[in-house]
Amino acid sequence: MVDITQKQSTHRTAIAQAVVKVSKQGTIEAIENGTVPKGDVFAMSKAAGFLGVKKTADLLPDCHPLPVEHCAIDYAIDGLEITIKITVKTFYKTGVEVEAMHGASIVALNMYDMLKPIDKGVEIHQIKLLQKTGGKSDINRA
Repeated sequence: MVDITQKQSTHRTAIAQAVVKVSKQGTIEAIENGTVPKGDVFAMSKAAGFLGVKKTADLLPDCHPLPVEHCAIDYAIDGLEITIKITVKTFYKTGVEVEAMHGASIVALNMYDMLKPIDKGVEIHQIKLLQKTGGKSDINRA
């Protein structure tokens, strides 16, 4: 693990995304109407994403445990694609990029798990960092 003891805490933000693509309009309708057999896809996936963000350091050995001070998860449906956007913020010595991407991945995996009984063609795409601020450099790919 990298030594961060001499680093100064700064405000850190990261925004990541993942895209879940379903294979039929009926799947989108089931999500919107709340008729997916495993439950409310957006609510359950949001809860899973929060846990994913908070547990990142438990699963990735080189990540430092850090205080997650804000996490927001938003969804946008466009045709057969659901874009997941997750924002993570902290005031700490190291960034939250991996936490944001891990959270987006967990949201997408949870959606996949909930939707697989009704749609065998669900796919996960485009897990990536969109934006990072704080620390030595900023990134903006949005």
